Amino acid sequence: MKPIFLVACFVFWQGVITAQDTVKLSRKSFDSSMFAEDDTLTRNDYLRGIEKAFQTINEAPSVTKSVSVIATITHHMDEDESALRIIKERISNADRTLNIRNLQMFKVFLEQLSRDTQVHLKDLNQQDSLLDGVKKDIFLLRKDTIIRRIFRDPALWSTFKSQLSQLHVKWVYADSLIRNVNISIDNTLARISANLITIEELVYQADILLKTAGPRAFSKERNYIWEPPPSNGSRSFAEGFKKLWADEKLITEIYFEHTRSQLYLLLLTGVVFFCWVFFNFRSLKRLKKTNVLDVFKFEFVTAVPVFISLVFMLDLAPLFDLDAPAIYIGAIEFVLMLALTIFFFRRMPGTLFYYWLVFILLFILLSITKWLVLPFYLQRWWTFSINSISCIAGALVMWRLRKQTEGYKVIFAAAGLYVLFNLLAVLCNVFGRLTLAQLFSATGVFAFAQTAGLLVFTGAITEAFLLQIQSSRVRKNYPEHFEYAGIRKGITQLVVAIAVIIWLIVFATNLNIYTTLTDQLMSFFTTPRKLGSFSFRLSGIILFLAIIWTANFLQKYIAYFFGDIGDDAAFDNKGQRSRLLITRLLLLTSGFLLAVAASGLPVDKITVILGALGVGVGLGLQSIVNNFVSGIILIFDRPLRIGDTVEIGDKKGRVKEISVRSSTLLTSDGAEVIIPNGDVLSHNIVNLTLSNTHIRGDISFAINQPAVSDDTRQVIVETIQSNANVLSQKAPEILVNSITAQSIQVKVYYWCKDVTKMEQTRSEIYTGIYAQLQAKGVTVS
Repeated sequence: MKPIFLVACFVFWQGVITAQDTVKLSRKSFDSSMFAEDDTLTRNDYLRGIEKAFQTINEAPSVTKSVSVIATITHHMDEDESALRIIKERISNADRTLNIRNLQMFKVFLEQLSRDTQVHLKDLNQQDSLLDGVKKDIFLLRKDTIIRRIFRDPALWSTFKSQLSQLHVKWVYADSLIRNVNISIDNTLARISANLITIEELVYQADILLKTAGPRAFSKERNYIWEPPPSNGSRSFAEGFKKLWADEKLITEIYFEHTRSQLYLLLLTGVVFFCWVFFNFRSLKRLKKTNVLDVFKFEFVTAVPVFISLVFMLDLAPLFDLDAPAIYIGAIEFVLMLALTIFFFRRMPGTLFYYWLVFILLFILLSITKWLVLPFYLQRWWTFSINSISCIAGALVMWRLRKQTEGYKVIFAAAGLYVLFNLLAVLCNVFGRLTLAQLFSATGVFAFAQTAGLLVFTGAITEAFLLQIQSSRVRKNYPEHFEYAGIRKGITQLVVAIAVIIWLIVFATNLNIYTTLTDQLMSFFTTPRKLGSFSFRLSGIILFLAIIWTANFLQKYIAYFFGDIGDDAAFDNKGQRSRLLITRLLLLTSGFLLAVAASGLPVDKITVILGALGVGVGLGLQSIVNNFVSGIILIFDRPLRIGDTVEIGDKKGRVKEISVRSSTLLTSDGAEVIIPNGDVLSHNIVNLTLSNTHIRGDISFAINQPAVSDDTRQVIVETIQSNANVLSQKAPEILVNSITAQSIQVKVYYWCKDVTKMEQTRSEIYTGIYAQLQAKGVTVS
């Protein structure tokens, strides 16, 4: 009892002291309680604490977006795992010969799949981090002093029971949601890790198979064709076809789901070509000038170029995806053959067209070999028969074309290549080299089809450019006729070079040597080499020259696209000529700078080259540099423009061309005078058309009158003003030069609208005045 008593006394004594202090403070003149510290929590503080808890827990549903992300990733994972299962089965299946193109496609697809899986992994890690943040915020609520005090104090619990009940419901929901999302993320991460392991292993196996494909292809893979086949079971046709179709369909869909941008770009290319040709034809039709195309005798492009655009697109299709599945390449080639068949109908001689149909039939029979799901030895005999028939058909085509004209030499060579590869396929099949047999057979077919397609491709591009030139000239009211033979030859040569490059790329890809060749060439051209202290790479030099050549080609032919082929027709369009000139200069300058940047030459070496160039200028290139700089001054200062009529020194004519080195004048005699730009600026330039095309002309004649009567004066003025090329705003001036007893010498001044028609106008005016005065009885001499 004693301790309790002591405590009670202590409390009582403290109360007395407090009372005394209160009395003393009341005597003060002010109350200082407002400055006292007060840690007591109010109702508002508790409600704000509960509100903060609500806000924190309400962040939990934000992780629901992780559910949609996980669902999307899971959908992709299901497709990826199905593709991995098929690839694993194909790679590990030793019963049939593995298609090398598909093997390369598998490797590319696996690498793309690995990159996509890494993206999925990154997305999941971001969602996991977001989830961890929400969990951390909710966990910190347990340490919140206000929330802890509410839950521990029964009175406070009773006061805020309604809010706490709602908070409890949200807490339970958030806890369940976070737990489920966390489990889904963990499970999906586990699947991703497993898939990455599988992908890495399959890439390794594909690399091994590709490295051993060469030696294996030249070794005896199977028995000779006449030897009895090994006995092994095989599934039924329906079952095998169904599984093969499902697997090919699935893996092709998944492959192009990851590479769809390439397909979109290919489609865009075809649409652009179609719109280009269609627009030019429509513009000529709107102007009722389609007859101007008769001289070209177009064979490929038409007013609605559907089939030619399809051929154009399909010829380029292999370049957009060199590692596409074999079924996709086969489908592309088949559609190309159908488009060519429609195009060749009624354009190709009857016998050759029938041979073309036989070629398509043989292609179809060869393509459906694996879809028949026959026993392996029967497949060998099937392909043996088709390859043998292909050799005979190709030989007949060569026999048919042996005496044909120049245009069929390419088809003759393609048919010879077709026969050669089918013959090699037959021999390899007979001696058990099935990988090579498959390779040669497909290459022969695709090479022949691609040759036919690229012939049409070359003709279509050439005719499309001629159509562009002619339609541009018609729209600008240029003369319809122009010398197009040289232009057609130049465009054809360029397009043929592009077609040959495309053919070689596709041919090497079908032979499965493209990657090997490019790797070896890249290694050869990118190896650093030294010339003294100067280090360089052949790839940099080739790239430098290629960019310079491209820039020069563009600046040379860009005018053709706008109908300007350098003839007299475009002289009057000074604005376009000037813009083209500036464009050419920009192309050359930017091409040079881009070539220097792309070549990889170090800046210090470029400085050395510029220094050497400076020495060269000092030793003998002054005139060249002078002309070059003068050309730039002429282009930008524009004292004369293309189409202007000028006098430079003792030369007079119209400016036909201004290049970076020299300018060309076309005289009235039709001669072209080439003047270095340095000489142009060093002489006085008389530009008769700088601000306008007006020029003052004059004529002199004698009349048998002692003075110019008003009637004669009126006849002269009316005759001059009636001429269409005379400027009516400025009245003619009639002056008397000399007077005799019998006649007077008259000189008449007038203004012409167009300086280029000066001589014609003088002749018309003189003739008109003579006729009018003679009718009035006035003799003119």
